[in-house]
Amino acid sequence: MNETFIPASDHKKKNWCLIDCKNKKLGRIAVLVSRLLSGKQKLHYHPAFDVGDYVILINAQDMLLDSQRPRFSVNVPGRPGRSLKQVLNSLPSQLLMAAIYGMLAEGSAKKSLPKRLKIYNGPDHPHVAQNPIRLDEFI
Repeated sequence: MNETFIPASDHKKKNWCLIDCKNKKLGRIAVLVSRLLSGKQKLHYHPAFDVGDYVILINAQDMLLDSQRPRFSVNVPGRPGRSLKQVLNSLPSQLLMAAIYGMLAEGSAKKSLPKRLKIYNGPDHPHVAQNPIRLDEFI
């Protein structure tokens, strides 16, 4: 008989992870952050429970972007002339948020994304007290 493991209350420990985005590609960062937010790297991962970690991204303005390729977002599909809006590459936090949001599965990790993802354009962040784990070498 198969037994499904369901995380108990002692598996609620969420880690804080720090990632430096300087000279890193947008897609590589988004893949790593989406895995951390959903908790897929943990041994006790279960898709019905939120076991993801907190993620701090610093130096988002120094992230590598393909500046020749224009990026568009669809605001109101089906309305001609209004649906496509060009996204400026000068807003790295919005580009990161959109890329990560698109990679997450529907569920609790996607709903709690703004609470657990912290993006800062500079190297300073106010989360020193949480003792974040640096994950720069995994990108």
